[in-house]
Amino acid sequence: MKRRLGPQESYLYPTPCVLVSCGLDRPNIITVAWCGVLCSSPPQIGVSIRPKRFSYELIEKDGVFGVNVPSADMAEKVDMCGTVSGREVDKFEMCGFTPFKGEITGVPLIRECPVNIECKVVNRLALGVHTLFVGEVVAVYVSEGVEESVSSLNPLAYIPVTGEYVADFRVVGSYGFSRRK
Repeated sequence: MKRRLGPQESYLYPTPCVLVSCGLDRPNIITVAWCGVLCSSPPQIGVSIRPKRFSYELIEKDGVFGVNVPSADMAEKVDMCGTVSGREVDKFEMCGFTPFKGEITGVPLIRECPVNIECKVVNRLALGVHTLFVGEVVAVYVSEGVEESVSSLNPLAYIPVTGEYVADFRVVGSYGFSRRK
């Protein structure tokens, strides 16, 4: 027997949990779970962000963003970046992240993340409470050893319906846990 629920996004899970970096003049980070591959040729990634977010303004202004793939051991810092505003806090400093500039666009990327994807905005689509930024991938940076063993990444995922961060099918935290400590 099945019970019908109303329309909602929460049951398409898990979703990748990434740190989107932006801001050529004032670097910022936003945690995003609404992110995915949109096209393989040319390679394009989409990130959906609410217009009221500070990162939205920065991406809209500069036309670039970075998708930084964190490992599971970064869950607390990933959560922090999703629970405070970059208008009030320097998230790079708060988390002890080291920024480095993408070689093509200059977008700030996060050295501590094993994978960094540099993107140039090629389209936007207002979808309701979120705007989908379509970014063409212009460069990918990987930490040493990643190409040989992608399975060693231990990426972080998010379960929207429960608000839990998961890695290797284990719960490693829940939305807001970094602020409750």
